[in-house]
Amino acid sequence: MGEPTESHSALIAAARDAMAQAYAPYSHFSVGAAILGASGRIHAGANVENAAYPQGQCAEASAIGAMILAGDRSIQAIAVMGGQTGDGRLCTPCGGCRQRLREFARPDTAIHVCGPEGLRQTFRLDELLPHSFGPDNLDF
Repeated sequence: MGEPTESHSALIAAARDAMAQAYAPYSHFSVGAAILGASGRIHAGANVENAAYPQGQCAEASAIGAMILAGDRSIQAIAVMGGQTGDGRLCTPCGGCRQRLREFARPDTAIHVCGPEGLRQTFRLDELLPHSFGPDNLDF
């Protein structure tokens, strides 16, 4: 997973642009996500909060919806951006989004966790969601 490549840079830039469009009037914590689909296209999403708190949507879920709408069905990599510049805290996908990612990604799919300054750390999906339940568990 190493140093950022050109495709990593494009993903990070798309996540940054998406974060700028987030609707977070309650938490004031904007998050952007960008998925590299199997087609090579990038699909972005932002968190969208709601006054009825459970009705909001995470950036990763928004990006997955954009990916599906565009016809992609496989996540090759994802960048998630949130947090403040220099605060050092990681904005990793929540538990629900880890499961959503699992539906469309392989265990070794790279999840690039970023802050406004850029890449902070890269994980594999199976590091964030070990022993997961996925479509292969339902293989009849």
